[in-house]
Amino acid sequence: MAMQFDLVPHPSTPPAEPPFRVWATVDHVASLGPVATTNIWFGVSAPAERFVIPAVTEPWRADELWRTTCFEAFLGPAGDKNYREWNFAPRGNWAAYDFSDYREGMKKAEVRSPPYIRMEDNFTWWTVGATIAVEAEKSWELGLSAVIEEKDGTKSYWALAHTSEKPDFHTRDCFAASLP
Repeated sequence: MAMQFDLVPHPSTPPAEPPFRVWATVDHVASLGPVATTNIWFGVSAPAERFVIPAVTEPWRADELWRTTCFEAFLGPAGDKNYREWNFAPRGNWAAYDFSDYREGMKKAEVRSPPYIRMEDNFTWWTVGATIAVEAEKSWELGLSAVIEEKDGTKSYWALAHTSEKPDFHTRDCFAASLP
């Protein structure tokens, strides 16, 4: 069953005019085995040419993707402090980090296979899709977020919820959705 969410910009980092919308659609496909597939589509309701989207010839695992346009998913087992952060660049670069607690114990996550990332440009709006594998037998708290950089230099920080004075996607309050 697909779920759709609207992301909201942090009040201290609004987008430039004219405003646009950011949303995410999540389809978590349960499986009988130990791994489930989760498809996440992020959408932006403005032409892609308005945004900084670095060109990539061959996608690879890369650090600091959040410095420009990047989409993120945070997954933490319900009731636990640990979580995984996924970063998806529009042109296919990605990163995955495991944390033992809020911003603690960060290490590169061991990933069996990289996420499948794709971008679709519909001229008046665009989307980035990412497919990841997650453990099927757990309930997950989910945070969805985006860093959107516009060509005029404006950066806006989007999430399901914002609970601090500055944008901070790692706070567990931002994990405002769940996967069954």
